[in-house]
Formats: sequence, structure tokens, C-alpha cells
Amino acid sequence: MKMLQTGIKEIESADQLQKIITENENVMVCCGRMGPMCIPVYDAMEELEEDREDVKFYSMAFDNPEAHVIRNAPEAQGFMGLPFTMYYKNGKVAHATSSIQSMDQITNVLDTKLN
Repeated sequence: MKMLQTGIKEIESADQLQKIITENENVMVCCGRMGPMCIPVYDAMEELEEDREDVKFYSMAFDNPEAHVIRNAPEAQGFMGLPFTMYYKNGKVAHATSSIQSMDQITNVLDTKLN
């Protein structure tokens, strides 16, 4: 059941997340809510999805119990603001950010960490 109202595919379970990051070289997952800090990140992801065929873009609802794999990840320790955004390269976390991110910040991470 889709919890977020975005144009991005939504991950609903920890098992599904694991399958996605195992089967795809580059994955960006934005774990958040439908709020003012998260929506700009979703919008940027929707725009980037059209141009970045080398990256798979997904959202995950922060309040979904299955999102514990992102909320409790060592890379997210100390994060205070939503969304928690994880960038995966070859099945492993390559980078993680929290709070609102601009298009330039997201593009920079994609170019430097998932290249």
C-alpha cells in the first residue's frame, strides 16, 4: 500500500529494499513523509529520474515499521531532520544525508558517490 503521494516508486518492505539494492548498481532512497523538508527532495528525484538512467530512485515512508533498516542504519546515526536519504552503490551504503537537499546537492552526491 503506497503511503507517500509521489511520482517515485515506493519501497514497502525491508526485504524489497534489500532486493532492489542487490539487483541494481546505483540506488537512491528517500525515506521521509509528505512534509516541507521531504517534498523538494522527491521533486528533485522525479526530475532526475528522467535523465539518470544509471540510478534507480525510490521513496520509503519514514513511519512504515519496515523503514527501520534506514532509520537505524549506522550511517543515519545522529540524523535529526527528515528525510533520511541513502545512496547505495553495489548493495552497500555509499553516502547518507538528512534534511532537505537541493538539486545541486543531490546531483553532486550522485556524481561523486555513485559514479
